[in-house]
Amino acid sequence: MSRFAYSINYVMVLRVLGWLLVIESFFLALPAGVSLYYGETGIATAFLKTVAITITVGLLLTYGFRNKYRNSTMHKREGLLLTSSVWFVFSLFGMLPLLFSSTVDGITDAFFETMSGFTTTGASVISDVEALPRGIVFWRSLSQWVGGMGIILFTLAVLPMLNYKGGVTLFSSEVTGITHERVRPRVSQTAKSMWTIYITMTVIMFGLLLLGPMNWFDSICHTLSTVSTGGFSTMNDGLHYWHDYYSDAVIISFMLMCGINFSVIYTLFAERNWKLVYKNAVLRWYLGVIIFGSIAIFCRVQYMGFCDTISDSILYSIFDTISAITSTGFSSIDYEESGQFIFFLLLMLMFFGGMAGSTSGGAKIDRFIVLFKYVRNELYKAVNPNAVTAIRLNNKSVSRGVIDKVLAFLALYVFILVAVAVILTLYGMPAFDAMFNSLSAISNIGFGYGEMTGGIDKFANLPDLCKWVLAFEMVVGRLELFTVLVLFTRRFWIKD
Repeated sequence: MSRFAYSINYVMVLRVLGWLLVIESFFLALPAGVSLYYGETGIATAFLKTVAITITVGLLLTYGFRNKYRNSTMHKREGLLLTSSVWFVFSLFGMLPLLFSSTVDGITDAFFETMSGFTTTGASVISDVEALPRGIVFWRSLSQWVGGMGIILFTLAVLPMLNYKGGVTLFSSEVTGITHERVRPRVSQTAKSMWTIYITMTVIMFGLLLLGPMNWFDSICHTLSTVSTGGFSTMNDGLHYWHDYYSDAVIISFMLMCGINFSVIYTLFAERNWKLVYKNAVLRWYLGVIIFGSIAIFCRVQYMGFCDTISDSILYSIFDTISAITSTGFSSIDYEESGQFIFFLLLMLMFFGGMAGSTSGGAKIDRFIVLFKYVRNELYKAVNPNAVTAIRLNNKSVSRGVIDKVLAFLALYVFILVAVAVILTLYGMPAFDAMFNSLSAISNIGFGYGEMTGGIDKFANLPDLCKWVLAFEMVVGRLELFTVLVLFTRRFWIKD
């Protein structure tokens, strides 16, 4: 029991990781084309150098190792190891254009910015986005789009062979939620269906934004950042730059949809089963929380006189509520100056998050529904100790194992949030600011707050260690804790 396991098929993990790097090199080639279109020869060269390095390493990993294992099936350990490691590896290679082009200072800032992109967090160390080359701006948004639906999920869609080699494990390791429903019988079919919906929504939103004041470049970048609920913008003032009701309405609509479980969207549009969608309790809770939050913020905005017109108050209240609960991170008002009530309400919405199986961050509203019903049952049993109670979600009984996992998840979520906040306070950050920034990272929101992260320079003022800790917290939150943290347990590496 004390010997390290040699049963983990590291060669298979490296080979699949190599294929993933080849796929990443394809995505890296796209901003190179954007750079050439805008005449940014130096930036295009930086991307092409990165493409060459990435594809070379990818091919070496794919074909440079001999698999000594007879059984080439990817089991649970290989799946967890691959899923966790690919996010770090993608960020390491994805940050190279930032370094080659001297966009940021040093490896720490480059890794932080890239990890923030892939995890759709949206936190940034760059103070002047408008001064960036177009190729870099496009890569920031594209990295969010790739990470929004999931790196592994994309691989399952384009490499169907993994459907037979641990596809279920890979799917469960990356897709968010308390359970992992498949819209199609096979994992590869499910991955293709989800990515088809994702791409379709991207194309439709891009076309709609083109009808507004944004040019094609701003439209595509904001589309990529919205459907992934990432929040990177092409302007320093974000959407304030246009102050356009039409563009805001389009972005509101797609933020709302991308906070919904994609299996529900598939049921609605592919199967046209409105009845099942209407009966979905989590969807009703999700929409109910948004309506309640929007009304509460609207009343406060009107009372405080933050907006000049009622139409502004309505639009901005809905916008900020949906942006917060879906962890997109776009903002229509200065939340630091909006008063404690609005700020605290947005904070709670960030913590809740959208529906499981969506591109949104946060702890997911599904888990809070289970927690609420669990507490309600425990209160009932305090008066009626012999009563037999059950928790039902979407007309299905929730097993005790799922309930235990939900409780463990929420407890661990809060523990990590506080632990990272403690580290931030060691470097001089006020306690409340530290808690907020830790929540922003683990929930993949990207908002900064306070003197150290809320100003123009955003997260650039943080010490390097704090940036590495927050970057790690981002990927832990994106993969919903257990997938990453299990690698730090002794049992994972010890032979059974």
